[in-house]
Formats: sequence, structure tokens, C-alpha cells
Amino acid sequence: MSDAAPPSRTGRLTAAVTAFGQMGYNARHRFVRDVRYLGGVGYLVGDTLAWVVRALVFRRVKLGASALASQMVRVGVRSIPIVVLIQVFIGIILALQLAPTLEDYGSLEKVADIIGLAMFRELGPLLSAVVLSGFAGASIAAEIGAMVESEEIKALRAHALNPIRFLVVPRLLATVIMMVGLTVVADVVGVLGGLLTSWLVLDIHPWSYLDNTQVALFYRDFFTGLVKGGVFGVLIAAIACYEGLNVTGGAEGVGRATTSTVVKSIVALIATDCVFTAVFFIFKL
Repeated sequence: MSDAAPPSRTGRLTAAVTAFGQMGYNARHRFVRDVRYLGGVGYLVGDTLAWVVRALVFRRVKLGASALASQMVRVGVRSIPIVVLIQVFIGIILALQLAPTLEDYGSLEKVADIIGLAMFRELGPLLSAVVLSGFAGASIAAEIGAMVESEEIKALRAHALNPIRFLVVPRLLATVIMMVGLTVVADVVGVLGGLLTSWLVLDIHPWSYLDNTQVALFYRDFFTGLVKGGVFGVLIAAIACYEGLNVTGGAEGVGRATTSTVVKSIVALIATDCVFTAVFFIFKL
């Protein structure tokens, strides 16, 4: 039984160079793929906004009020119970987590200030958007993906009907409008959850809690949350519609698009929220 000859120094060097080259090729491939994806989503958003502008300028271009109302009910109204439930729990959790530390510093009443700022500036829009990405974003991607696989999109084009106008526009507008509305609901409910916990557990009077919240919050805190909510709505709807329109591979492809929509939406939401927070910090907003 003969021993295998150890690899030569030249062989090891060749293997290392090959591995390094393969890593570079894979990184380049992923970068190009990601840039194409961002470009595709951006183009979809631009095309959708162009149809909205046309509808506002030209009377002959209709967005479809019934389709918009239907999507608003489906995307937003049906999401209210789960958003309310989650935000109440978040308000309770924040109050209970903050209380021991604030009590050590003799500032237990400040729990209202922190909960109010956290809800209105960050947790209200962000958590509502995460819920909506799973509740509505996945549904939009699956629905449009099923239409692609059943060739309904081709049928629309064959009848000279633009699928962006009839499918994407009402869904994007509905998601943006309802995301802003859900942000307001989340803010109020989150503060209410903190108020109930502070009153029943921490012995803070409700009027004192509300007074501290009112003093701590400014109009900019409310409007920055609404701006975030609107942008988050655009991201959720655009990613969901793009994934649905690019479905391939039958039912399995629809499943992949649904999963990809939720994952990419959450990543995009958190990254965008980080950018917003950095900009608001720099400009003292």
C-alpha cells in the first residue's frame, strides 16, 4: 500500500488562487443580481407613480376606486386586530422593563416619556410594517404570482391592459395609505398599553402619565413616524408586487416568491429605518 504523495507547493498555490477567484466571481454575481433587483423594484415604483400622476392629470385615466377600496380593506382593515394586539403587548413590555431602572433613579414617571417617544418615532411604524409585510405583502406576492402562472397577466397584455395600472397601482396606494393609518393606530394603542400597565402595576396616575407623554412629544415626533410609515408601505407593496410579477416555476415558484417577499421586506424595512434614524439624528429632527 503506497502513501499518496503530498500536494506540491505549486498545487496548493493554484488551489488557493482558484478558490479566491471563485469567491470573487460569486461576489460579483451576487452584486450584479442585487443591483438588478434594486433597479427592477425602483423601475416598478417609478412606473406606478407615473400612472398615479396620469390619473391626477388626465380624466380619462382611472385608477379604479372600487379596486383601491377593496385593497385597503384587505391590506389595512384586516390587519388592525393583530397590530393592536402586538402594540398593546409592546407597551406593556416597555413599561415593565423600564420601571426598575427608572425607579432606581427616582424617575419612574419618565416611563411615559420613553414609551411615547419609542412608539411614535420607531416602534409604531416599524412593527406595524413588519406585521403588514407578513400579513399583506406575502398575500400580494402569492396572488400576483398565481396570476402570472395562470397566464392572466398575458391575457391583460393581450387586451392592451397594462398590469401595472390595474394590479400594482391599487395595491401600492392601498398599502401606503393603510400603513400611515396603522401607524396612528399603533402609536395610540402602544401608549395606551403603557398607560394601563403604569396605572395598574406601577401606581402612576393616568392623568400624570398623559401629561408627561404630552410634554415629551412634539409634532415632529408624530410626523416623522407618519413619513416612515408611508415609505415602509411603498417598500412592502413594491417588493411584493415585483416578486409576484417575476414568479417562475409553478406553485413552487409562488411559494418562493412569498417567502422571499417577507424576508426581503423585513430587511429593507430595518435598513430604511436605520437610514431614517441616522438622518433625523444628524439634522436634529
